[in-house]
Parts: sequence; C-alpha cells; structure tokens
Amino acid sequence: MPSTSAGPRLRSARPMAVALAAVLVLSGCAGGNEIQNGGADDRFISGDGSSTVFEGADRVEVPEVSGTTLDGDEIALSDYLGEIVVLNVWASWCGPCRAEQPVLDEVHAEYADLGVDFLGVNIKDDETAAQAYAEHQEIPYPSLYDQPGEIPQAFRDTVPPRSIPSTLIIDPEGRIAARVIGPTTYGQLTELLNPVVVEFDLGDPEERPRVAEQEAAETDGEADPEASEGAVDPQESGEPAEGAESGAGDEAGDGGGNGDSD
Repeated sequence: MPSTSAGPRLRSARPMAVALAAVLVLSGCAGGNEIQNGGADDRFISGDGSSTVFEGADRVEVPEVSGTTLDGDEIALSDYLGEIVVLNVWASWCGPCRAEQPVLDEVHAEYADLGVDFLGVNIKDDETAAQAYAEHQEIPYPSLYDQPGEIPQAFRDTVPPRSIPSTLIIDPEGRIAARVIGPTTYGQLTELLNPVVVEFDLGDPEERPRVAEQEAAETDGEADPEASEGAVDPQESGEPAEGAESGAGDEAGDGGGNGDSD
C-alpha cells in the first residue's frame, strides 16, 4: 500500500548547486522532457505518456487524500467510492497539461453516464493563476489546490511526484487500476477506462455518445440552412427541373431528325 506521508522536500542550499540545477532544467527543456514552474530549484519531468494497467489482484488502495478545491469546496477522494475516478495532476504553467485538457474534457463528457468522474490536482501553482486558467478553459470538474505538491508525494509509489501531467484511474473500490505518466490521448484514456467500466458493470462504453460526432453533426446542421437558404423547388416555381428542358429538346431534335430522314 502506498505510503501517505509527504516526506521532506529537498532544496539546494549552495549557489553552485542552484546553478547546476538551472543548467539541468534548461538542458531538459531543450530535449522536451523537463519543465519548470519558474522556481530556481523546482524541476518537473514531463513523461512520455506511457501507461500501465494493474489487474485486480495487483491493485493497491489509494492513500487518504483530501483538500480544498479552487472553488473553495472541501473534497476527499473517499467521497468518490463507488465511482471510477480519473485523477489528473496539472498546473497552469505546464504546456503538456494545457495540450491534454481538451482530451480530458471530451472523455469527461462521454463517460459521465458510465460511473466515471474526474478530479484534478493543481500543484506548485499560484492560486489566482490556477483559478483563472480553470475558468478560461471551462474545466467541467473540480480541482484540489495543492501548492506544496503533497498529494503527488502520497502517490509516489505509483507515480513519480515530479511527473506532470500524470493521470490515475481509480476503480470504484478505491484501488489504482491504471496510470499514465505524461500527457494522455483520447485513444489511450478511453482504452484504459473501458475495461474498468465493463468490469464493474457500469454500462457499455461502445454506446457512449461521441463528442466529436455530435460537434460534426452540429456543424453540418448549421451549414445546411445557409446552403439551402433562398433555394426554390423547381416544381413549385413552375420551371422545369434541371436537365428537363435539354432533355425535351433532345427528344424533339431526335424526332425532327427522324422525320427529316424519313
């Protein structure tokens, strides 16, 4: 079972160590693997998006997690027992987090009726910036505000605490069913969720609404009235349908030609 203690947070005490950390951060950013939140001694790693599935016998219970959301509400992870929870760690300054947010929104909308809920964990962030980001992005689910990063520390046996973004899928019994280290994709996240939904008989994932299809249908519906605006039915106008006049002329020409040949 994962340890729930946050543990001490290491800080560089010497200027040389701080300078070395800054060099490592810059070199990591150049390679696309590391990001930082603006602090001289805070370095966070963006994973490659690799995922791991934990079968029933190998699942461990989640630690006790609770806190205050960006909206000021008190929430505990235990409040979600009986539901599947997608727990996502993010920050407003994290580029990969911003890139994956539309995926999370889409999956949240599609699985809302399949016993799946989402909970964000905002870490190492300015609260005002985090609130502004959540409002601007219209994130449809709550996020715990965890500036010290204590919640990722509690999950450190499953996910590296400095990995951001990271995502955990927690089954209705409060056990970790899957994880993604780094930004996730629509296909990856749905493939991880579907077996858990079926395992706990929460519905048929294949029958879920598809956000992309709905948006495409709405776009087509908006385009059709404009395309047909002002169109007149040939029968109502009394004019021959397209091709009718030329067809009649052809017949007359054929008839005339035959008459001439006779």
